[in-house]
Amino acid sequence: MIQMRSIVKRYGEGDTAVEALRALDLAIEEGEFVAIVGPSGCGKSTLMNIAGCLDQPTSGEYLLDGEDVSALEDEELSRVRNAKIGFVFQSFILLPRTTALENVEMPTMYAHHAVDDGHERAKKLLEDVGLGQRLHHLPTELSGGQQQRVAIARSLIADPAIILADEPTGALDKRSGLEVTAIFQRLHEQGRTIVMVTHDLELAAHAHRIVTLEDGAIASDEPVEEPRDAEAELAELAETAEEVASA
Repeated sequence: MIQMRSIVKRYGEGDTAVEALRALDLAIEEGEFVAIVGPSGCGKSTLMNIAGCLDQPTSGEYLLDGEDVSALEDEELSRVRNAKIGFVFQSFILLPRTTALENVEMPTMYAHHAVDDGHERAKKLLEDVGLGQRLHHLPTELSGGQQQRVAIARSLIADPAIILADEPTGALDKRSGLEVTAIFQRLHEQGRTIVMVTHDLELAAHAHRIVTLEDGAIASDEPVEEPRDAEAELAELAETAEEVASA
């Protein structure tokens, strides 16, 4: 699904130039759930921007779903983004005066390819993330966790080949974060390709593979032998809350 070869991303020129990514090689197969971790400034956001066709590498080759996108013009990059990638961001990025249903439908208005029954599909996606009773609520009427679930539903509206999530639980409490993580795990079980950038190693442990970046290069790339189960952790959290309430 993702094939990056010798990717370099350089900002600036001459003596002041900074290499955010240094000859990076990365391959992610269809259906994988991969977490990309590392300290601030290691190149995670730059890698995510290039993977999501929001930016282009200074040099190197990037094949997304078999298509070389490393030198495409802006209009073509937009076409690829709309057709193949769903984005989930830490800050949700929902339109504040637009209902949950309308927020999920919105990408269909700008899609470069047809999205059949966008309205009904948006309703179904919101039901799938547990928001069937919140279709007509504004973002301000939803909790942070619910807003992120709207954002996940929106990312799926065009049936993309890959979901890119940038710190998806960074603004959430523990329970809400686990609920969102459980959704990603279910999507992975359904065959979706998930790439998640995070500084949270506990969150990364729910993925099936962890890629660690340091100074713009891959320091390690290891499978997770026993990924953590977000659904089980939610059940334990609920049990603990019941015990405390009855004490």
